[in-house]
Parts: sequence; structure tokens; C-alpha cells
Amino acid sequence: MPILAKTIDARESRFGQRSIARVAQDDAGASAVASGLIAPMLRIRRRLRAFGKDESAAAAVEFSLVAIPFLGLVLAALQLSVFFFASQILQSATTDAGRELMTGQAQTAGMSAAQFGQLVCKPISSLFSCSNLMVDVESAGSFAAVNTAPPKITYDANGKVTNTWSWSPGAAGQVVIVKVMYNWPVFGPAGLGLSNQPNGSHLLIAVTVFKSEPFPS
Repeated sequence: MPILAKTIDARESRFGQRSIARVAQDDAGASAVASGLIAPMLRIRRRLRAFGKDESAAAAVEFSLVAIPFLGLVLAALQLSVFFFASQILQSATTDAGRELMTGQAQTAGMSAAQFGQLVCKPISSLFSCSNLMVDVESAGSFAAVNTAPPKITYDANGKVTNTWSWSPGAAGQVVIVKVMYNWPVFGPAGLGLSNQPNGSHLLIAVTVFKSEPFPS
């Protein structure tokens, strides 16, 4: 019996040592696996932290975010200034040409609508295309009867104006209204909101109203 007991104790001791060795090996393997997973995560975390603190290109990134809207605003401001300038030039030319109708010189000479348009465009031909000027002249017996409604321009499928404009310079003592229109080209994306016509242009309108002098007919 003592010999059997010793044999059993020896077997249990060897089994216990093997179990401990296996557990140690398992723990070592698990530790190696965990170390292999954690190390890359720690490196990624350190890199992200360093990237978040890096401000070397912050100005370039911020500029790239605001550059396109800023350039759009600059383009819109430049074009608006051109619109106002061109509109004032067109108004001055229309007022000057209207004096020919007010004094009766145009009526006495039998001036046509095309000739009046050339008279308007001559001093501003460096900015405007004379063939694209639209002239509408109407007359009435009083200021209350004159047509002051804004013109409604219609276009064909190709964006060309299809209106037929009036040419009624009136007689002596009548009230005359002269409307000169021009489609100014617009540059830049439609999102800027500078176009007010279906063909993508910006309509400029110059108007002058007067009572003709009592010129001889």
C-alpha cells in the first residue's frame, strides 16, 4: 500500500506540474496575443493625438474652406459695381438722346427707331453693343396717361428677344416716355443670383419722361 500511495502521489504531482505548465503557456500565449493587438492600437492613438495637436497646416486648411465662398463674393461685388456703372452710363445716354425728341428735332427730321437707337449708342459704343440695344418710345396726352409699366421681355428657345417695340415719338406738347434696355452678360455660377433674365443675363433699363416743347410740326 505505501508503494501504491507513493506512485499515486508521483502521478498527481506530475499531472499538477503539467497543468501548471499548460496554464502558464496559455497565459503567455494570451498575453502575446493581447500585446500584439494593443501595441498597434496604442500607436494609432498616439498618432491621432499628435495629429490633433499639429497646427502646422491649420491656416491652409482654414483658407481652403473659405476660399471658394470668398472668391464668389468678390466676383459678385465686382459684377454689381459694373452693373451700376453701366446702368448709369446708359441712363445718361438715354437722357441726352431724349432731348432730340423733347425739342422736336427728331420728329422734324423724320428719325426712325433704328436711327434713334444709334443716337443713344454712339457715345457709349465702347461699353455696349449697339445691335443689342432695345428702344421703346411711347407718347400720351398727359403724364397720367403715359405707360410707365416695366417692359416684359420675351425670348425664343435660343434666348433671343422676340418683342416688337413701339416707336411713337409724339407731337408737340405731348408727354413722351423713352425706355432703353440692354441685356448685360453675367459671369460666374448661377448661385450668385446676379441674373434676372431667363437667358442668364442682367437686364439694364434706362427711362426718361418729358413733355415735348411746342415745336413746329
